[in-house]
Amino acid sequence: MHLRRLTSLLFAAFVGLASLPAQALAPDEARAIAAGDTDARIAALAAAAARADEGLPRLVQALLDDAVKLTPKQVLVIDGDKALDAATGQAATLPDDAEDVVNNNRMRGALQAAQAALKLLSPDMAVRQSAVAELGKETLEAAQLPLIDKALGAETDPALKERLSLMRAAILIASSDRAQRLDAARALGESGQSQVRSLLQERLGDAKTGGPETDPEVRGALIASIDKVSAKLAWGERLGVMFTGISLGSILLLVALGLAITYGLMGVINMAHGELMMIGAYATYLVQNLFRTYAPSAFDHYIWLAIPASFLASALVGAVLERLVLRWLYGRPLETLLATWGISLVLMQAVRSLFGAQNVPVENPAWLSGGVAVMSNLVLPYNRIAIIGFAFAVLAGVALLIARTRLGLFVRGVTQNRRMAACVGIDTARIDTLAFGLGAGIAGLAGCALSQVGNVGPDLGQNYIVDSFMVVVLGGVGQLAGTVYAALGLGVLNKFLEGWAGAVLAKIMVLVFIVVFIQKRPQGLFAMKGRDA
Repeated sequence: MHLRRLTSLLFAAFVGLASLPAQALAPDEARAIAAGDTDARIAALAAAAARADEGLPRLVQALLDDAVKLTPKQVLVIDGDKALDAATGQAATLPDDAEDVVNNNRMRGALQAAQAALKLLSPDMAVRQSAVAELGKETLEAAQLPLIDKALGAETDPALKERLSLMRAAILIASSDRAQRLDAARALGESGQSQVRSLLQERLGDAKTGGPETDPEVRGALIASIDKVSAKLAWGERLGVMFTGISLGSILLLVALGLAITYGLMGVINMAHGELMMIGAYATYLVQNLFRTYAPSAFDHYIWLAIPASFLASALVGAVLERLVLRWLYGRPLETLLATWGISLVLMQAVRSLFGAQNVPVENPAWLSGGVAVMSNLVLPYNRIAIIGFAFAVLAGVALLIARTRLGLFVRGVTQNRRMAACVGIDTARIDTLAFGLGAGIAGLAGCALSQVGNVGPDLGQNYIVDSFMVVVLGGVGQLAGTVYAALGLGVLNKFLEGWAGAVLAKIMVLVFIVVFIQKRPQGLFAMKGRDA
């Protein structure tokens, strides 16, 4: 007999006898399930499953695990180095002559069906959720309808009840009863799953050859339901593009924040900004390896040490560069561009020499893995949600630092009038170093964030340096608010254009847009006013 047919018969038998009271699994019933002809074993399994006999789930799982042995008097479940009586669950002695129970494919299919049926009516909601998820992966048949009806009547969780209702409608869509098909077609229109749309489309067929459904009213209901499901899926796709754009924008915001300080406030065209970000990513990689080697039990918390480590590593390198090279080039933008471009090549080659030319793996902590399912076709990854929150936390910190602290006051003073700041006693050279180190450290934080969503390699910074300059210029030089709007706007715009024109054309279109915008408004979105200008 075909395996799917056996599964359907077992479900039907389970429901047909479900009104019988639960009882303990008897020794002779356990033997009937474990030994004998396959058809007889399946019949005994169906009878025991219908009564939901105590001890049956343990026996079914053990049979699937090939962990059952037979003796002349008992059926034994092997649990590690112990033997348990299959009927009573009590400890037993395993004799040397005990025989292994062998299950063919038909029997395994029946065992899996019984296990799913038992789980579907379990008092534990987590078990029921797992059973519904497993059942949703299978091709549903009419023989399973009584079981779904029974589970639907007993279910109290609204989400599971909705999923069971959709399963019921998916079965009834092929019913011989026209009224049932019509109700099922309308009910499936409330779903937002691509599988349901495929099921409806298959039932409807195409315009030329038609499909299984011939009734005009039912076909009209199928078309209406397909449109409703497609509309919901389209919204999921739009929201997915929007979230991806905001995620990209938050990454651009992190990258551009450091550049807004070094370029916007200090006037240094730092072409090595991407490499400072790369240093932060490699610092994260090193911290991860240290945790994996010396504190594997605390590995999921390595990111909390990686954040300050990436900031300090990049800030230190930035401060050294400022003291050794850039302090002699202030006021000469072209020379700073050439010098920092050469520094970027040196840093990339240094990383290749230390870590190799290949990308290095950075693993997400467990709590940043996975995502939250908002819709059937929209899952928001935890790591990208965390990066969005992290970007705005860094933004708030930088804004407070610049506007409310003594260092921020000194940075703004040196930026606006270096000579006057020196006259009132500000150590301008020290402020330059601290400001450049701050911008470099923020680039390191961007590298730490990027390590959680992409590859970490020597060329990491090259993918973002042009975009980050575009964000700073578009937002307005020295304007943090403009940087935020420009980063998020470019991220969302880029993702929408990618879906319409492809990745390459999207980049070109964004660049053309920025060139035209700067021609019309050279000061960017937010221009400096008053004495700041």
